[in-house]
Amino acid sequence: MQPTDQAGPTIAEIVQKGTSGAIILPLNPSVDAVAAATSLYLGLTKMGKNIALVCESNAKSDLIASDKIQPELTTSGDNLVISFPYTEGAIDKVDYNIQGTTFNLIITPRTGQPKLNPDKVKYTYAGGIIDFIITIDAPNLNTLGRSFSENKNQFQGKSIINIDRHLVNDFYGTVNLINKTSSSTSELAIRFLRELEAEIDRDMATNLYAGLTGATNNFTSYSVNADTFEAAATLLKCGALKKQIIRKPVPLNPQPQPQQMREQSFQSPRKQPMPPRNQNPQHPQPIRQPASTAVGEQMKPIDLIEQEPEISDDDKNSQDWLKPKIFRGTGLL
Repeated sequence: MQPTDQAGPTIAEIVQKGTSGAIILPLNPSVDAVAAATSLYLGLTKMGKNIALVCESNAKSDLIASDKIQPELTTSGDNLVISFPYTEGAIDKVDYNIQGTTFNLIITPRTGQPKLNPDKVKYTYAGGIIDFIITIDAPNLNTLGRSFSENKNQFQGKSIINIDRHLVNDFYGTVNLINKTSSSTSELAIRFLRELEAEIDRDMATNLYAGLTGATNNFTSYSVNADTFEAAATLLKCGALKKQIIRKPVPLNPQPQPQQMREQSFQSPRKQPMPPRNQNPQHPQPIRQPASTAVGEQMKPIDLIEQEPEISDDDKNSQDWLKPKIFRGTGLL
């Protein structure tokens, strides 16, 4: 951890000395970065500070106070700003007049263009002086995009509090709250609020817990350590609400969907199963003859055998006597 009590002002001294500041996010910030920024915005606003929450990218989020993120680096001041939707060439001229104690701003649309809808007109204050700047998850100032490139004069001479956990950081801040081994930026935001002795309410704790779980993939990241669980315990004690993630159950034996059943009904008829190898019609297996049948002798149908006359034992013996006998030295063949 980069020490915050280094030579120079501390976080508490910078914030307590100033009355207005800006929290700036980099381009395409993570959920963790938005959670840290919105939580610091809520905490500093509760302390009575005039804070602008800035990000050039459209950081859509359901975190509390994420709707306060604005694309331009402006802070509340004495200048009244009148804003409304504008299309190139839609306005012919802008004029004003004073009638007694009333100031009238006159906006004349160009011929053929619709007149201004008063329901879409917004009134804000700008021109305030920024006393300090807090950067979140920005390893260098260029990662802030136009928030820095078009407002470099706003950064000159300002106290910058650099909060980051990237492996490479330029340490450009007046105070650098850097921890490269931290599992989330939300943990660094907790330390920031502790140094200010600011109370972490339920909204702030809910945002930070969402950032913590998002950065660690629900505490499964390799960067999770004991400090991660201590931070989670702190946030839960402060009333953090955990957002439920509803997962659809996966059936063990999924049934075919109606669409699949319809497709199956239009499929071609099933092919007949292939015959076993021993029933291949192209190569029929030879019929094995009984062992008592001599080679070359054909099998007779059973009906012919039954029609043959029976031969008695005497006839068989008499027929045997008529056959010639061949003798060898070892016996009769």
